[in-house]
Amino acid sequence: MITSRPRIVDLSEVEPNTRRGGDLRAMLTPTTSGATSGFMGVAIVQPGDRIGEHYHPYSEEFVYVVCGQLEVDLDGEPHPLRPEQGLMIPMHMRHRFRNVGNVEARLVFHLGPLAPSPPLGHVDTEETEPVAVAAESAHGGVRTAERQARS
Repeated sequence: MITSRPRIVDLSEVEPNTRRGGDLRAMLTPTTSGATSGFMGVAIVQPGDRIGEHYHPYSEEFVYVVCGQLEVDLDGEPHPLRPEQGLMIPMHMRHRFRNVGNVEARLVFHLGPLAPSPPLGHVDTEETEPVAVAAESAHGGVRTAERQARS
């Protein structure tokens, strides 16, 4: 028996989450679509930017690179990630993503199963740069100050 209804969610409907670096958009979640087994989203990472190191104590993470050149650190060991490659990250494995190319990178991610509550699903193991947070809040998610600092 089907208990939830299909729901199409457009990327533009989801607020960017830039607290950990990159532009993370959790698109298909329990809140947006009634999902019960996990959630799916897109990460948009600009050249030179990163998604800070973290791990998931309750979920495996599945990643598919759509475009761009990324490097992922898995428990501190770097690995290249290219378009059309997928990666499964086991529970508890520390990981961080860096855009090492010169164009925007996009990856699709899925986490499952769900944590008992959303705050328990993600554990940060490093802080993000304070300048990035200030630039995001002042420019609606655009990392202008960070880009200028790198040029």
